[in-house]
Amino acid sequence: MNRIETCVLNCYAVEEAEKNMVFAARLTQRGHKIQSMKDLMELYQKSYTGETIRAISSLPHPTVQKFAVITVAVVGASRRFLAQITRHQNETKFMSASLQYSDYAGHADFVVPYEVLTANPSIRDFYLKSCREAMNAYEKLEAMGISNDSAGYLALQSLRNILIISATPYQWKHMIGQRVCRRNTEETRYVLLKIWDNLYRLSPQLFSPEQTGPFCQRDCCKEKKMSCEQPVPKDMLPSELLLQDFPGIWKGGCL
Repeated sequence: MNRIETCVLNCYAVEEAEKNMVFAARLTQRGHKIQSMKDLMELYQKSYTGETIRAISSLPHPTVQKFAVITVAVVGASRRFLAQITRHQNETKFMSASLQYSDYAGHADFVVPYEVLTANPSIRDFYLKSCREAMNAYEKLEAMGISNDSAGYLALQSLRNILIISATPYQWKHMIGQRVCRRNTEETRYVLLKIWDNLYRLSPQLFSPEQTGPFCQRDCCKEKKMSCEQPVPKDMLPSELLLQDFPGIWKGGCL
């Protein structure tokens, strides 16, 4: 997990999302004043403040947050993370490295879970040895004439992967809110916290804790008897949560 990287590929889309959101909200109230395309463009170009963004994005009208798509790259997360995050389908698109077209013989690398990473070195060595044994079998099958597509059935969930995710701001907030909850696996939490940190740095108003954080931070826990009973403080930023929950690997990110 210590080598997982995230990056917003189209940073300009965050500003575009803000502008379109404010424009869409204003449009609903000014239809009677727009008589021409010139009037419309004047409204589109009208300035706004951070407080305007915060106020509009907090309203129960998610459609205004769906007029832009933000694309994020995740390098080095596991295929287990891929299986979990692709359950989100609404207004979200994914593209992943393929086990059919990519040949991992001699190139396999593995995500080490945080619990293993911070455990006794002998445990970490045993874990990595087990991973390598599975991929050694992958290579032996290929040497026997089996395609990497079929050999891919031996690939482990721990195999490091490349993933591109595109989603509207509204869906990013939905995914982050769900997946940074402590009921998720640590890797999934870590990746989504890093993405949240990337987005927050670009727009602290649109991706503020009170609108983007886990349910316990925004309102109250929805897990009921499954609750971790460790509510996140209302004003805690993603970087602070990363430092608190993953001190062994979080060094403070950058865009």
